[in-house]
Amino acid sequence: MALTGFAIAHVERGDSRPESDSPLNLEGDPSQWLGDNEPLFTEEAASRSGTEATDPTSSDTNEDFDLDEEIRSEAGFEGIVGQSPSLRQVLRLVETVAAGDSTVLLLGETGTGKELIARAIHKSSRRNERNFVKLNCAAIPTGLLESELFGHERGAFTGAIAQKVGRLELADKGSLFLDEIGDIPLELQPKLLRVLQEREFERLGSTRTQRVEVRVVAATHRDLEEMIAEKQFRSDLYYRLNVFPITIPPLRERPGDIPALVRHFVQHAARRMNRAIDTIPCETMEALMQYPWPGNIRELENIIERGVILSPGPVLRVPIQDLRTRVAPGHNHGQSQTLEEIERKHILATLKDTRWVLSGPRGAAMRLGLNRATLYFRMKKLGIVRPWA
Repeated sequence: MALTGFAIAHVERGDSRPESDSPLNLEGDPSQWLGDNEPLFTEEAASRSGTEATDPTSSDTNEDFDLDEEIRSEAGFEGIVGQSPSLRQVLRLVETVAAGDSTVLLLGETGTGKELIARAIHKSSRRNERNFVKLNCAAIPTGLLESELFGHERGAFTGAIAQKVGRLELADKGSLFLDEIGDIPLELQPKLLRVLQEREFERLGSTRTQRVEVRVVAATHRDLEEMIAEKQFRSDLYYRLNVFPITIPPLRERPGDIPALVRHFVQHAARRMNRAIDTIPCETMEALMQYPWPGNIRELENIIERGVILSPGPVLRVPIQDLRTRVAPGHNHGQSQTLEEIERKHILATLKDTRWVLSGPRGAAMRLGLNRATLYFRMKKLGIVRPWA
């Protein structure tokens, strides 16, 4: 079966590298797949060199993607793959804030890599030799979250048969990553606010105040300002967390990073499974780049792992029909997807015009003819998150 052509131009010293019909095999560490001065393709580099990326809808070549075409992360940020302008801006902000001890708030959809960014902040800071402690506020039952965060004394509650050190104490002199901070119970928020303001707390069942010196990095996919308006989140805690916000772009807004991410995940999955995958069909890469990835990088990683499992030989076989089915399994569904895209763009344009004010006579809800609750529901469904950076 012929493969639909889609070539990523490769730029070196201002000239595009000639295409080759013979596939190259990959061996060794991915950091060696590029020469010292060989750059990863970006639209910016292509415009400087006069080389343009091939349009996947107009090319008729039968070129495959060979995994000898590098995967290179931004230097110093382990596990973060990509060279898109939006990702580089995020990494510049990471470098800027890492040197100090300010609280950082990471904003973005689920699966965009917020934990990797939090680790990058820790590893680039002076605390990098201390503990990096993480706590998912949404994964722990409400009744146990306070004990997990602050610890407890023996007998503090039924079942507390021994003293327990909380995550705050474990992170002393290091960094504490609070994932899904928007899910922290309202009654627990004043205690976290006290930690951020006074750097002190008490274990459950104890009257002794303990001091802690910790850098807090929080993350959420939720609109905290909207939660404040709905009395679900404290405004004073939000202001303490929102010292240095960083918005992480969703994968659909940086499709140029998908080829590098695919190679990265293929290489790691193949190594874990003791497989030899050295070629990615161009048709497969096309489908991966056109899919909107509502689950972002996490969804892409899972799809690639599934492809490696299903590949009997050295060529990656991703079940691209599944992706096509998700996007447009039938004519009616394809039309609904188009309407959702139009609706998303219209809501985003209105929000920008109103400076993200939802309610009131000049708010976005009034302009769209919706009540505020309906607009908020549509924003959540369409994955619309206010950019803070």
